Parts: sequence; C-alpha cells; structure tokens
Amino acid sequence: MTMRFFATPQDAEAAFYDALERADLEAMMAIWAEDEEVTCTHPGGERLAGFAAVREGWRQIFASGRRASVRTTDAVQRQGVLLALTSVHEHYSVPGEEVPRPPVVASNVYVRGAQGWHLLSRHASGAPATAGAEISATLH
Repeated sequence: MTMRFFATPQDAEAAFYDALERADLEAMMAIWAEDEEVTCTHPGGERLAGFAAVREGWRQIFASGRRASVRTTDAVQRQGVLLALTSVHEHYSVPGEEVPRPPVVASNVYVRGAQGWHLLSRHASGAPATAGAEISATLH
C-alpha cells in the first residue's frame, strides 16, 4: 500500500469521505497513519486497534458492495501543529432505501508526520434522537 501525502487535515478528511463513498479499501487505508496505535470504532461496533484490525474492519464494511452518499454537517474543528480534530454529524443516503438513516456523530483525529496529515483515530456512533435539537437548560 502506498501512503498518500496530504498537505492539510482538510485534504485528508476530503479523501476519507471520497474513499468511503466509493467503498475503496486501498484509498481508505492510504489515509490512515501506518501506525499500530491507530484506532477506529464504527457505529455499534467494538474499538479496532492497530492498522491490520482497522483495515479488516473497513474491508468487511466495503465487502457488501453497497455504496452510500455522505453529507456532513455541524463541523467542529481544532488544529494544532501536529494534531487536528474534526467532529461532524454524518448523514448517509443509500440508493434504494426510502427511509433516511439516522445521523452518525463522528470524530476524526489527524496527525502530522513526514508524509503529511493522516488519520490516527476515528470514533463514530449513532446520534441520539435529539441530535441537533436545543439542549435543555435544566441540569440533571
């Protein structure tokens, strides 16, 4: 596998969603840092740790052959010299499905190294039913 160079975390993020929509395993893994410390948690799944485990997780997801369009909203981004974080709501559209899927809340952490910016950690989970709704002022 050839690691791609990403000049910014935003370039890596755009490549991530492109690979996700195309279900392209090689393109997806070229975004990840080649590091045994990478982690990925898919919605409803266990945490995958290590490059091989993350690759296998994406291979299983892409094996179905189904494609989805992904739109992101509500982005919150922070960037330092060596780390960047993006937190978004992901909205998936799958051809042939009439009922929209619930949004996914995802956080992606990028690390800068000699080969530019790469994905170090991703955590995605189903959004609560109140995602996007006003937060109550009452403390619980």
